[in-house]
Amino acid sequence: MTTSIINSQKLGDDLGNSDLRLKDIIKTLPRECFQQNRRKAWTQALVSVLMVALGYYSLTITPWFLLPIAWIFTGTALTGFFVIGHDCGHRSFAKRRWVNDLVGHLFMMPLIYPFHSWRIKHNHHHTHTNKLDEDNAWHPIRPEVFESWGKRRQSAFELFMRKRLWWIGSVGHWAVVHFDWRKFKTKEQSGVKLSVAVVVIFAAIAFPVLIATTGIWGFVKFWFIPWLVYHFWMSTFTIVHHTASDVPFVAANKWNEALAQLFGTIHCDYPRWVEFLCHDINVHVPHHISTAIPSYNLRLAYSSIKENWQPYLHNECQFSWSLMKQIVDQCQLYKTDVGYKSFNEYYADRSLASK
Repeated sequence: MTTSIINSQKLGDDLGNSDLRLKDIIKTLPRECFQQNRRKAWTQALVSVLMVALGYYSLTITPWFLLPIAWIFTGTALTGFFVIGHDCGHRSFAKRRWVNDLVGHLFMMPLIYPFHSWRIKHNHHHTHTNKLDEDNAWHPIRPEVFESWGKRRQSAFELFMRKRLWWIGSVGHWAVVHFDWRKFKTKEQSGVKLSVAVVVIFAAIAFPVLIATTGIWGFVKFWFIPWLVYHFWMSTFTIVHHTASDVPFVAANKWNEALAQLFGTIHCDYPRWVEFLCHDINVHVPHHISTAIPSYNLRLAYSSIKENWQPYLHNECQFSWSLMKQIVDQCQLYKTDVGYKSFNEYYADRSLASK
């Protein structure tokens, strides 16, 4: 565990006052962190293709009682597909834009994830990390926002948090955010339409063929359940990357990019096989310092960041059920300039206020 000298209240006070700039941190990173290596990039892509192929082969030969293991492996390997597309979206996979766009579409196509719409929305997250009302990844809900919702929406959100359903969060984000090109700027809409068309055409061909050859159960077995496992990791990675009871989300006038990326991004260690299949995407702090760092250089960059900026880093954590339980149970609503509250604390405060 690293030890941070910053607590959330102090950081919230400092976000608008610190002179620290992101470029100051970037200057301390070794130049090698930013060097693209064609061999490493394509090796990662090949590894992902081979691991996904192995996963699907295992699904064809695995007895029914071992299918959960094969599904978990295949879905995690498919998450590696997303990470390749993720590098392409940040233009860190290849030097030529058309190569990034082509590879990004190919690797995100089986996930039915429109490449350009994801790329645009994800870059917005990097620009506004942990900024209230702007960060469009996993962001907290303020009590006043919660109170403005109808009873049905409030009940659904409370059920989602209390029943620890975080693992389906990215399915909703995928469905709501990435297919409607009207939600994008005019100059972005043509790219979004192209990406939506790519995945729609893929689904229109692949799904009927899969069902015709393997039946509805084959569709569920070979695509839907591995896809849900992929979304489990997407949801988990996203919430863990920026959520802890002491990580502040602050208003724009108090927000400092450098401190938000350093302290507001959390390093979490996962089982080594997950790190391998997902190309170290969970070494996430350097990725928020600079999206130009390819995934195969993240560990090198993180070593440098720990050496030079450790006092500003959040404590590291290790993936476990208890970690997820702690995050989802504690980080339910967020009061501006105060921090996270659970629903129980929120209702207790309301009860006291009404007396």
